[in-house]
Amino acid sequence: MSDQLANNLRRYRRAKGLSQEQLAHRAGLSVGPVRKVEQGHDGVRMETLHALARVLGVKTSDLMAAGPPQPVRHDDPNSQNLRDLRIALTPAFSLGPISAPTGDEPDLRRLERMAYDNSVLYFGDTYQSIAADLPTLIRATNDAVAYYDSGEERRSALVVRSRALSLAGRYLTQIRQFDLAHVATRGAIEDAKAAGDNLVAASGVGTMCWLLMRTERFDEAEDIAIATMDVVEPKIMGATADEYSTWGGLAMEAAAAAARNNRPKEAKALRKAAGTAAKAVGRTHRNLLRHWSMFGPVTATMKELEDYMIAGDAQSVIRKSKEEPNLQEKHWKWLGEPSTNDGNRYRLDLARAYVRTGDPTAAMEELVQLDEIAPEWFRHQSSAAVTFEEITKKRRTLTAEMREVGAHLGVFA
Repeated sequence: MSDQLANNLRRYRRAKGLSQEQLAHRAGLSVGPVRKVEQGHDGVRMETLHALARVLGVKTSDLMAAGPPQPVRHDDPNSQNLRDLRIALTPAFSLGPISAPTGDEPDLRRLERMAYDNSVLYFGDTYQSIAADLPTLIRATNDAVAYYDSGEERRSALVVRSRALSLAGRYLTQIRQFDLAHVATRGAIEDAKAAGDNLVAASGVGTMCWLLMRTERFDEAEDIAIATMDVVEPKIMGATADEYSTWGGLAMEAAAAAARNNRPKEAKALRKAAGTAAKAVGRTHRNLLRHWSMFGPVTATMKELEDYMIAGDAQSVIRKSKEEPNLQEKHWKWLGEPSTNDGNRYRLDLARAYVRTGDPTAAMEELVQLDEIAPEWFRHQSSAAVTFEEITKKRRTLTAEMREVGAHLGVFA
């Protein structure tokens, strides 16, 4: 992508009549990153592209285009570590007949419980157990779908496999195994559609949106979220908390994609829609067994702060974290707490905002706490490593605690 990105940035910059120095100044950057992009260097931060796109008045996706693949320098250790899960998700096929599973009738309730238990492990930051359990769960749900060819049992088998595949998609996206995550997530959506369960299918679409955003496919993420919102839009009267949560969650995904794609007006409208759904729910709605998500006023407000970070407005993040009632833990008694994952992401946004407003000490405190409460999640967050590097640039010496966090993130300052 580097050569095409360089050409695109140069073309848009010249069309605006800007020098590299002028573009950098308006984007709040030094000229170095602009020169590196136009020289075709790898490793450009996405937030740098967001800032440049805002100045140029284009979508972030307009700056990016596919280029020739780069050679692989090192073997990916996860290729071997995830071998069993890869086999379960992508079984081999031949032209020979496929035999139906033999043996006892599948225990669908047991499979549902396994799916639930693994979702709890995921939200509890226990990734090692998930990696070990998911292959067995997916193979068992495959057997269940093959065993039942019709009726309510067939529908139930499809739904439980959809849940298992959706969880696999989230886990694989979290650890940056994006192609395999796409296989799992697409399968989850297809199973739920085949079972006639639009809410479970929509939950899978939410996971797909997150995956697409992690791979810079912002236009598609926004489009599929909005299209699915139209399908599952709650009725004015009598809508359930599940329906509001699913619709509101998709609005948050669409808003996040729009914000990252330099579409602030669209993002603001979608955030407003999410806020409306959150008010209708009233309190954090938890239904891990069915939708793998938590949604409510606290979550909607936390997610809104991401847009300020993307826009480079760290001051507003700090100010709103202190002023917004939904973000004050004393109010969570009646509003409900966010999910562990959403709460951790919020703390990471705070850390980034603190370091960029000149308070590296407060930023480091957030990183240390995250490393303590969610070590597995934390070490997979590239923005945590970026924030740590920014902190170390503002300090001459590192404490033992800081060095430990850096080592866990794979950063050597």
